Amino acid sequence: MNSLRTTSRRLVLCALLAAVMTVLQLALAPLPNIEPVSLLVLVYALVFGRDVFYIVFTFILLEGLVFGFHLWWMSYLYIWPLWAAVVLLLRRGGEKPPLVWAAASGAFGLSFGALCALPYLAGGPWAAFSYWTAGIPFDLLHCAGNFILSLTLESPLRRALLEAKNKIR
Repeated sequence: MNSLRTTSRRLVLCALLAAVMTVLQLALAPLPNIEPVSLLVLVYALVFGRDVFYIVFTFILLEGLVFGFHLWWMSYLYIWPLWAAVVLLLRRGGEKPPLVWAAASGAFGLSFGALCALPYLAGGPWAAFSYWTAGIPFDLLHCAGNFILSLTLESPLRRALLEAKNKIR
């Protein structure tokens, strides 16, 4: 019975955290590529380890339900899990200063458009290339937004989530 309670709590927590990502993403949607999802995936991976993948895939499903399951959605199936995996690999070396996480988050934001362009290879390499290059100004904004959000909010969010995680155990 205790195992069922633990599993139920994990399931509810993962669903709640995915919903938080979805709501915050929708709330900040009017700002061009200034989004909290990259930051939250970073913090969730640091606090919850591999459980971040449950959160990420629930978020991806919610995005499809809200916006529709189009070609862009397919890129989410590998982009967000890739970012979570990168964070998990980077955290292996021990505690990192906020600047490291901000730089990694900025680099992810800069590469986001190139990663999103991969499904457009179905239309040929020039289709993917033109899709990517047309979005470079937004990738630069994404990079800057990720860097600033991560630099300012990663540590306090991680502390708050660690405290909450310890209280629900």
